[in-house]
Amino acid sequence: MHSHSSLYSIYGKLAHQPASYERKALYRFGRVLGAGTYGIVKTATVIETGEQVAIKIILKKNVKGHESMVQDELDLLRLVHHDHIVGFRDWFESKDKYYIATQLATGGELFDRIVERGKYTEKDAVKTVSEILEAVDYLHNKNIVHRDLKPENLLYLTPDKDSALVLADFGIAKMLETPNEVLTTMAGSFGYAAPEILMRAGHGKPCDIWSLGVITYTLLCGYIPFRSETVDEFLIEVRENGVIFHEKYWRDISKDAKEFILAMLHIDPHKRYTTKQLLEHRWISGETATTKDLLPAIKEGFNARSKLIQAIEAVRLQNRIKALGFEDEDIDSASPASSLSSGSGGLEVPKTENQGRRSSFGSKGNAALVFQEVVKAATRVSSSSKENSNHHG
Repeated sequence: MHSHSSLYSIYGKLAHQPASYERKALYRFGRVLGAGTYGIVKTATVIETGEQVAIKIILKKNVKGHESMVQDELDLLRLVHHDHIVGFRDWFESKDKYYIATQLATGGELFDRIVERGKYTEKDAVKTVSEILEAVDYLHNKNIVHRDLKPENLLYLTPDKDSALVLADFGIAKMLETPNEVLTTMAGSFGYAAPEILMRAGHGKPCDIWSLGVITYTLLCGYIPFRSETVDEFLIEVRENGVIFHEKYWRDISKDAKEFILAMLHIDPHKRYTTKQLLEHRWISGETATTKDLLPAIKEGFNARSKLIQAIEAVRLQNRIKALGFEDEDIDSASPASSLSSGSGGLEVPKTENQGRRSSFGSKGNAALVFQEVVKAATRVSSSSKENSNHHG
């Protein structure tokens, strides 16, 4: 082990590598888990301890002129220590790449795990939402806005039944200069992004509350509250219809759950509850949540969504890795780009107007953002539920 790293050290000096490059020898790299705007994510093992980590590899040429973004991302990750937030582990660089290591969540995505359960009740949803809410409360107390809360960024750390749920992907998170600072860039994912972001009206912490409202709604019925496919339609829908609880799916759900959701999905960000108020809300703190099984209805919605995203992502991942300009040594035969698409028969995904809107919505807004993809779980690749949603960029 020692000789291996000293070889790196000798090689590094000969090749004029940065000093931190030696640390690369501490890891054994595995397969590609996902690809984002500026790099890929691979699994790796810490040789000495056997811990599994996820390592984001960013090509320096892809962030030329925006190196401070990598630094900002690292500063933010280092600041954050919470049971429900994916943990930062290490970073190092070579002449042409940055490497960022974080905890590897191997327990799968929130929605996938729910579908695998035998039963899912409102009480279970309270536990799930509380965990996310605690993570968001922690961030907001540190004046950090996540800006990309969505189901794909909520992962279980391990496959254990009682594994912690963690929030991942700080690619577009922002440290506010002051608690009430207003941000104006486009950010987030269509379907979960707050109206004020889409209207470019300036946003801050309340945009996370909106996203949490959409997630909570979806957790209880299996479909998202707003169905529009363009930004303009969405804004009209929110203004004119507001949140609708369709009788067929919501009749067995408590009044408190609906009130809790409405407190988050207020079109006016100033009228939305804060994390503090939500943590004190009766639905979270009380005993009013029902115990009726909601799984049959939820499953229907989750599965349909999962299949569509999976198909789109198989194609998107291949194209993205090609476009990034990584060398073959970085893309091994075990990468999902090869294993995922082989069974799909060169799948061509019909590009709906919606899909077109989504991708342009993301790329325009996040043109210079670095740590953009979720630190993806290893299970996600091996299981059929590949839902690596990267529609920013």
